[in-house]
Amino acid sequence: MQRMVLSWGSASVLALCLAGFGGAGGPAAGEQEAGEQEAAASAASLESTLASALTFHASFDSGIDADRAPGDPRLYTAPSYEEQDQAEPGLGNPTVTVAEDEGRFGHALRFAERNEHAIFYRADGNIGYSPESWSGTVSFWLRVGPATDLAPGFTDPVQITDAAYNDAAIWVDFTGENPRQFRLGVFGDLDAWNPDGIGPNQNPAFADRLTVVDDWPFAGDRWTHVAVTYAGLGQAGGGTTLYLDGERVPGGADDIDEPFTWDVERGAIRLGVNYAGLFDELSLFDRPLTDDEVRALYALEGGVAALSTEGG
Repeated sequence: MQRMVLSWGSASVLALCLAGFGGAGGPAAGEQEAGEQEAAASAASLESTLASALTFHASFDSGIDADRAPGDPRLYTAPSYEEQDQAEPGLGNPTVTVAEDEGRFGHALRFAERNEHAIFYRADGNIGYSPESWSGTVSFWLRVGPATDLAPGFTDPVQITDAAYNDAAIWVDFTGENPRQFRLGVFGDLDAWNPDGIGPNQNPAFADRLTVVDDWPFAGDRWTHVAVTYAGLGQAGGGTTLYLDGERVPGGADDIDEPFTWDVERGAIRLGVNYAGLFDELSLFDRPLTDDEVRALYALEGGVAALSTEGG
């Protein structure tokens, strides 16, 4: 598989200086004012489209349950995902807490050490799963130094599935050893894409369903925005796109043809699988956001709470 490598740095800023003949009330000032009005209108329009597509939002500012949820808003904990039927509402892992005023916006979830519990929101009713042409967007923020904060082993900050990472699943992970890679993985039914049961390291079909980033922007002293869009899963030509800090990562899988079959009652939006770090602003949208919409989402001054979150 050809890996896509990004280099992350500070963006250049161009300053346009108005001087001389235009003056405060001249044509140049008028054009500038019109441009500012047009930019403000465009931003307002993007926020409006984001608000209309938003279905689920957990800010952690008023506790651990979702601020907006068309399904069950409660966060659950179980000893493990093999024991998911033992889940109880609340945080059952004492090393996972609400970090007050330490979030990207307001409060956040703190995973103080490697989390081996099952901590999740129920997907049923909250993520709009469909066995045919399943589409949407997942958005969240992470503050983590992968090389120093994460214990050895694979770490999935978000994993959405009813079964396992390789069976009808959407996830992002950090690979198990330094230097770590950050990856997006999207896999339909295991017996459809991997009928011979070949291990991931020997299976080109596994690599074909990944988007890999070698040079990522994560650090323990900054927040990084992650967004994943997915379109048409469960039918021919399903595809995914990964965004980091509002920018599209080159590549992505665009030929995920296998079925996505769930036991919907076991579907879960899993948080912090083996993760240690801060996590904030989990948001779900009912369609794939555009590049401009993801940039607007990343740039929201008040986070997703700045959008209309009434209802749900």
